[in-house]
Amino acid sequence: MADYRIEVRKASCRFGDVQALDDVSLAIGGGQMVGLIGHNGAGKSTLFKLMLGLARPDSGEVLVDGAPASGERFRQARRRIGYLPESFATWDNLTGSEVLGLFADLKGVPRAQVMDVLMRVGLAHAAGRRVGGYSKGMRQRLGFAQVLLGAPELVFLDEPTNGLDPEGIHDFYRILRELQAGGTTVVITSHILADIQDRVDQLVILRGGRVAAQGTLAELRAAATEHAHIALRVRTGAAADVANALAAGDDAAIELRADSVRIACAPRHKMPLLARIAALGDAVLDLTVQDASLEQLFLGFGGKHGTH
Repeated sequence: MADYRIEVRKASCRFGDVQALDDVSLAIGGGQMVGLIGHNGAGKSTLFKLMLGLARPDSGEVLVDGAPASGERFRQARRRIGYLPESFATWDNLTGSEVLGLFADLKGVPRAQVMDVLMRVGLAHAAGRRVGGYSKGMRQRLGFAQVLLGAPELVFLDEPTNGLDPEGIHDFYRILRELQAGGTTVVITSHILADIQDRVDQLVILRGGRVAAQGTLAELRAAATEHAHIALRVRTGAAADVANALAAGDDAAIELRADSVRIACAPRHKMPLLARIAALGDAVLDLTVQDASLEQLFLGFGGKHGTH
């Protein structure tokens, strides 16, 4: 059995003058949810195509369950893969159930699953309506429904929450968690970084066709230069004493206000500072801690600039 569901080993891919991927390596374990993020043109879509077997690298290799993402064995494995492209195009003159019936036939799964997945994504009431009358959010739910056909073991989702309202986004991630609990591996791209930062197990940041950073959110924060921010509400008249007590030792920027103290510090200094704050007793009435967001980390690792 393969140690990883997906392995990308030093994969490079060029289209004409564009180096879409350059020596990319990553590994994704079974049952993980991995967020793949990057600027437009960073190489996300190309990497998806390689992992789906829709394109081949010019050099390097892509393995799915230990086998190359090509050939007869992989064509059989594709039936256990669910994929939602960024733009889900379908037949407007067909009903929702008819569209899913066609996808069920392509995947070789019973059409009896169609109503089950439509109910799961909240579209059972529109099963008999023509897709041409669906809203953008309903079309996105329909695209997600076809992903769920056949109980996929591996799922690729490209900007999957486009057009979904907050309730739809909540339902979408609830279903993903259910899939993950059953052992399904999920790879997801999104420009809505706040949505995925606390939901994925691993993050891969692409920049200019290369991996700029990868790891858990905590690991990325530890490796980044972005500061953690601590805001203290202090007893009236105690702000100066609290600031002085915290000024020595750790490399931190301290801002003094009327009845509050704000601190910006490197992630490695956060816990020692919190311990010293706790030792100040009732001089500190309350505190909030704000770690660097995924958006800040993304920009810090070079996400502001795309090369193509």
